Amino acid sequence: MSREFTTLKSVAAPLPQPNIDTDAILPARFLKRIEIAGLGKALFHDWRYTPEGGERPEFVLNQPAYGDARILVAGANFGCGSSRENAVWALYDHGIRCVVAPSFGDIFYNNAIGYGLLPVVLAEERMQALFAAIAKAPREAVEVDLPAQEMRFPGGGVASFAIDAAAKHRLVNGLDEIALTLGREPEIAAFEARRRRERPWLYQEP
Repeated sequence: MSREFTTLKSVAAPLPQPNIDTDAILPARFLKRIEIAGLGKALFHDWRYTPEGGERPEFVLNQPAYGDARILVAGANFGCGSSRENAVWALYDHGIRCVVAPSFGDIFYNNAIGYGLLPVVLAEERMQALFAAIAKAPREAVEVDLPAQEMRFPGGGVASFAIDAAAKHRLVNGLDEIALTLGREPEIAAFEARRRRERPWLYQEP
C-alpha cells in the first residue's frame, strides 16, 4: 500500500504535554489485535474515554474543532517508551498523517517514517508560535509542505524544518523497506549474475 506524503493542509490538534509515550498512544492491551484497520478507535483510548466507554469532552480529539484533524501538535519526546509500531498504525488509522513536536522517541520516529507518517521536528520557539496560532484560530488549517520542508501557520507564520534526505525520499515516494529493496533489483540481479560466474560451485545441485 503506497503512502506518499507531499503536502497536507488540515486543522491541527494541540496536545502540548511532553513525554507522551507509546502506551498512552496505544495501551498495551490493544496489541492483541492483528488487524491494522480499526486500530484508530483505540488511539489514546484511556485519555479519550471514561471507564464506562463515554467520550471525555476535555480531550482534544473529542472536541468538535479537532475531530477531523490530520495533524497533531505535541510536546517534547513524543512517542517515547516501548518500540511498538502499533502506536504509529493507530495514529495513521485514526487519520493523523503528521505529528509535530520539539523531539521524538527515536524508534517511534523511524517507525513513523517507515509507515508514511511524517514526524516534523520544530525548535521550541517555533512550537510556541504554532501553539499560539492554533489557539487564536483553532478552525484554520496548518499546511505542511514536505518537498519545501516548510510549515505554514494560521495567520501567516512560516517555519522551516529539517529532515534526513533518505527519509524525505521515502515519504515523498511512499516507499517501505520492500519497495526500497525492489528499487535496486537491477543491482541485485547484476550481483547474483557476477557471483554465479565467479563461484559456480555455490549453485551446483547436491
